[in-house]
This record gives sequence, C-alpha cells and structure tokens, in this order.
Amino acid sequence: MTEAAAGRSTPEEPWPVRVVSQKVSAWIAKLGWVWVDGQVAQISRRPGAATVFLTLRDPSADLSLTVTASRDVLDAGAPELAEGARVVLHAKPEFYAGRGTLSLRADEIRQVGLGELLARLEKLKKLLAAEGLFDRARKRRLPFLPNRVGLITGRASAAERDVLLNTQRRWPAVDFRTINVAVQGPTAVPQIIDALRVLDADESVDVIVLARGGGGVEDLLPFSDEALCRAVFGCRTPVVSAIGHESDAPLVDYVADLRASTPTDAAKRIVPDLAEEQRLIGQARNRLDRAVRGLVDRESHRLDGLRSRPVLARPEVMIDQRTAETGALRDRAGRCLDHRLTTAGGELRQTVARLRALSPAATLERGYAIVQRSDEQVVRAAGEVGAGDQLRIRLADGELTATVDA
Repeated sequence: MTEAAAGRSTPEEPWPVRVVSQKVSAWIAKLGWVWVDGQVAQISRRPGAATVFLTLRDPSADLSLTVTASRDVLDAGAPELAEGARVVLHAKPEFYAGRGTLSLRADEIRQVGLGELLARLEKLKKLLAAEGLFDRARKRRLPFLPNRVGLITGRASAAERDVLLNTQRRWPAVDFRTINVAVQGPTAVPQIIDALRVLDADESVDVIVLARGGGGVEDLLPFSDEALCRAVFGCRTPVVSAIGHESDAPLVDYVADLRASTPTDAAKRIVPDLAEEQRLIGQARNRLDRAVRGLVDRESHRLDGLRSRPVLARPEVMIDQRTAETGALRDRAGRCLDHRLTTAGGELRQTVARLRALSPAATLERGYAIVQRSDEQVVRAAGEVGAGDQLRIRLADGELTATVDA
C-alpha cells in the first residue's frame, strides 16, 4: 500500500490546500463544545444583522479568539454586555477553511457578575495564601535610598503625576525609569507583566512601583490576576503596590513586598524626606557636639583635680618626705644597733669576769698549785703517790718537777 493510498502526503503526491483545511477543520471539530472564560475586548453589533462578533481575550496573556453568536443568544444571556466585561460562554471551535481562521461559535453567553467575581477572587486569595505568596517572612525591605526607581503606571495618569511629583519633592535627585501600560482592560495584565520583567532585569533599578488611581472592582481586576501575582512574587527586585485608594485591596497588595495605600503614600515610602533627614542629621550633630563637649569638660575637670594634688603640684614634697622618713629610719636603726652592741658588750664583760673567776689560773694566782702525776692525773691526796714518783707542779707562773721521798 502506498503512502498516498494510506492517506499520507508525499513529495510526489502532496495534499491540496483544500484537503489540508478540511483535515484541520475535522481535527478541531473533535474538541466539541467547551466552556470558555475570558474578557470581552471588542463587540461588533451591526444594525439589522442577526450575528454578533466578539473578541474574547485571555485575562492573563496576550491571546484572543473571535466569537460569533446570534443576537438572541447575546440578548438572552448578557444584554448589557460591554467591552472589558468578564464572560463565560459555551462554544464550539470552528475552522473556516475559506479564510483559514479559527473562531468560536457560542450558543450560550453568561456575564460574570460582581458577586461571582468576588467569590473567584476570594478562592484565588486562599489558594495563593496556601502556597505562601503572602508570607511576611519572604517580603524584602526597601533600600533606604534607591539608585533608580522603576514605575509602572498608566500614561499621563494622576497616579504617575502623584508618584513623580511627591517623590521628587521629598528627594529631588531621585531617578525614575517609567514604563506606561494599560492599567485596565484585557491588555493590562500582559503589558504589566512585560514591564515587570523589563524593570526586574535592569540592574540599576532598586525598587519597582505599581501605581494606579482609584476605580471600581472591575477596573482593578487586572491587579488581582493570578499571573500578575505570580510575576510579582517571582521578581528579585522589591515591589511596592500602590493601587487605588486606601480601602482598595487587590491581591497584588498581599504579594508585593510593601503595600502603599495610595500613589502619594508610595512616594513617601520609597525615598526619605530630604528636609527631614537634614533635620535629623542636625539633631544628631547637636547631640554629638554636646556629648563631646561634656566628655571634654569632665576630663578637663578630672585633669585639673589630678594636677591640683600635692604629688603633682609639688612633686619634691614627696621626695623630701621620703628622705626624712629614710633618715629617721636610719637613725633609729643606728640607735638600735648601738644599744644592742652596748648591751652585748656588757653581757660579754660579765661573762668573761665570771669565766675568769672560775678559771684555775685565777686560783693559781692566789698562791695555789696543781700537782699532777706523770700520767697527767691531778693528785688530790697523799695516798695517791708513792716514794719515787715523779710529780709535776703547776704554779701561777711556770711549773716545777719534784720527786716524792716519802
């Protein structure tokens, strides 16, 4: 079986354009009827025509489709439908081979009311909160003085004027990079997301401000879009949300690093007040001057007190006092030593006198003599010697040798 016979195109047997269109139309027809959610970007009602043409845009992306519906279907489901409204429609995709275009044919159109929109926002809010997009721990602090401020706002809007004028009034040298976008309608979300990416990629931008004036709930819907909230969450640069009035609270307020109640309040948050900072610097300098003067005065008084002390006023007095004390101690030591020597000399003379009184020499000087045998033994009795014994007689002056006769 050849490829052509099997229904496949070949270089030798290519399909005509009509065959390709028919096959594309057949594949698209297999999708069947579907429910579609989108925002009406354009409505075309031709007088006397039974068909209404709508341009349905994705709220979060730059995509759109053409929708055709009978006037009766539109009048039955959404008779007051206007551009920018949110709708849910039941439609079937159709491919028109003659023009090579894709569109949706709707048999039911429902305009999303305010109550349903708020319910959707509340559901989305709970989903984003559960994922941690509102977590305070991940919110970054704004720089004290940003090098450049990125501003995303509507062209020539009051919000842009409020941010620029109030910021420059507070800090005249502030530098802005402003990107003007649509702040409501079906093109708002894609343009804001693109602007966020551009400013977040700019290394010179230190903080990004989303600013828009007040409006109804439908007007502020782009700032509650899920894609925009996730884009803000993914920015590496701190983002300030300044949407609407103080009572307005779109979901991007919860995701942003800082919520400003109004565009004017955002100007007060992103840069300091030059006059206030100069006043604070002056106060700090005055406090520093007073503290330094007080410290110098205290130390001067302390030095004066130290200099007035005698040891520093007349340092020779201390030397004289120590000299006198040293002389007195030396005299005292001399007197003590003389007394000790005198006392010791007297005691020594008394001891010598006693020794001399008890000395055998003193006895001999009184006329006594000491008789000793030849073995040096003192003779105390006559019976201790015999005839012929040699005796030694010691006198006070010299000694004698004698022989015992009887």
